[in-house]
Amino acid sequence: QVQLVESGGGLVQAGGSLRLSCAASGRTFSSYAMGWFRQAPGKEREFVAAINRSGGSTYYADSVKGRFTISRDNAKNTVYLQMNSLKPEDTAVYYCAAQSGYGSRWYWEYDYWGQGTQVTVSS
Repeated sequence: QVQLVESGGGLVQAGGSLRLSCAASGRTFSSYAMGWFRQAPGKEREFVAAINRSGGSTYYADSVKGRFTISRDNAKNTVYLQMNSLKPEDTAVYYCAAQSGYGSRWYWEYDYWGQGTQVTVSS
């Protein structure tokens, strides 16, 4: 069992930056690939970024490539999402998720989810 707790969301102006953190419980964090997803009101959950177990491979949605960076610190059981050049269309609840695999852009392949953190980007 893995419990995930996101933090770092908030209100920011367009062009600004935020860094999301996701702290995981348990001693097996390094056994899981991690992903970030987001969901805006009335829309489906959308893949944002993923990172493999070692942190050596990362994957991004085209909509965030070049602006967002996913990273992890296995010693701290934490995964991060650095978000730069934020746009109003980035507004959503952001979720982190853990997968006992190699990383995926498909939300149904993830085993554990956090409760989400709200990110609001004003124009």
